[in-house]
Amino acid sequence: MSDNEKETQVAEETENTQATAESNNDERKSRRGQRGEGRRGERRNRREEKGGDELLDRVVTINRVSKTHKGGRTFSFAALVVVGDGNGTVGVGYGKSREVPAAIAKGQLDAKKHMFTVPRIRGTVTHPVTGHDHAGTVLLRPAAPGTGVIAGSAVRAVMECAGITDVLTKSMGSTTAVNVVRATVDALKQLESPEEIAARRDLSLQEVTPDALLRARAEGIADAAKAREEAAAKAAKDGE
Repeated sequence: MSDNEKETQVAEETENTQATAESNNDERKSRRGQRGEGRRGERRNRREEKGGDELLDRVVTINRVSKTHKGGRTFSFAALVVVGDGNGTVGVGYGKSREVPAAIAKGQLDAKKHMFTVPRIRGTVTHPVTGHDHAGTVLLRPAAPGTGVIAGSAVRAVMECAGITDVLTKSMGSTTAVNVVRATVDALKQLESPEEIAARRDLSLQEVTPDALLRARAEGIADAAKAREEAAAKAAKDGE
């Protein structure tokens, strides 16, 4: 065999080896991609199946706690978590554990046990209110549609989970996240709907509620009914 024939044979073997390696790499990548897409697709489908039933959760703060014992020091984590459905129901929980994920999970369970309903009118609070807890003081005032949530990070987490989209807030006491959140919860629990106030005073709804508030309430009811109709029409169209 001549030298030229040997060189040609070596070149062909090299090209075949490279082609085989590339094809194997492509197959491995495709299999890996299919596995990843499958898992992500399953998670995405589960989220879509839950739809509006899925709760919102916000981790406000995570504190590292240390305790000194006779044998030495131990460390743990405390997580303050807010959970809500984004439609008027919210709860706050506090969880402790030696691991951060476990502390967050305990906080979520504690928050779900202490959920309550917040009265709203067109995405804002029904009347001005001030909440207190230890050294924390938080003021909430109604706002016009489109104002947004004017609040700090701790109060904003509670407002978002409660489904309040327009509100004016002011924290006038302690800046500690736990105190601020609990003061916000105290303020939300003091809110009353116009129907509750009218029933307590034994008066009609028109006698205890300002005209502007009645108009806003009627507009909010109309908007909610329109949104439900659009959602039902969309669901029927998708079903077809």
